[in-house]
Amino acid sequence: MNIVLMGLPGAGKGTQADKIVEKYAIPHISTGDMFRAAIKGGTELGLLAKSFIDKGALVPDEVTIGIVRERLSQPDCDQGFLLDGFPRTIEQADALDNILSDLGKRIEYVVNIQVEQEELIKRLTGRRICKVCGSAYHLLFNPSKEEGICDKDGGELYQRADDNPETVSNRLEVNIKQTQPLLDFYQAKNVLTNINGQQDISDVFADVDALLQGSRN
Repeated sequence: MNIVLMGLPGAGKGTQADKIVEKYAIPHISTGDMFRAAIKGGTELGLLAKSFIDKGALVPDEVTIGIVRERLSQPDCDQGFLLDGFPRTIEQADALDNILSDLGKRIEYVVNIQVEQEELIKRLTGRRICKVCGSAYHLLFNPSKEEGICDKDGGELYQRADDNPETVSNRLEVNIKQTQPLLDFYQAKNVLTNINGQQDISDVFADVDALLQGSRN
């Protein structure tokens, strides 16, 4: 099965990706992993991507798409794959369709982990970091025993600048604007399913699993 996994920051996409990959034994393919593998492998496209990354520049679409083509052509993708972080634009989605058409494949499921913006802000602003050891806590999901104090070394816990409510809210707004056209694109192709991400993690996966099991019936 060929899956694109989508969801805003804080929706729990990474957790669900791990569960899908473990159960269905398909490779989890993220943009970052593809770049690192291509660079490590010394491929022509990998070296080209590295030249942009080293300058702090965005890797152009044609390079990214070429690396995606190389990765999806590998034998471990024959039984399916989980794409995470690609596509990000309609142009990339069209390119992905072309790549898969050349390979005799298609996207079967686009799974969108859906969480209300207010809940995402709670999740993303609750993180606290120890100034001494760097251990991470969360006010809701993983609080320290004593408020503001690290359990390990008594260090002071602080909130990173990019975790404050205003920054998080702005980041989410940007992501919503970027992803909505993609959701519309896949909705029109009748492959998009929205999954309620505000349930317990196990219940979210139960819904994802029920969807994917349909492809094996």
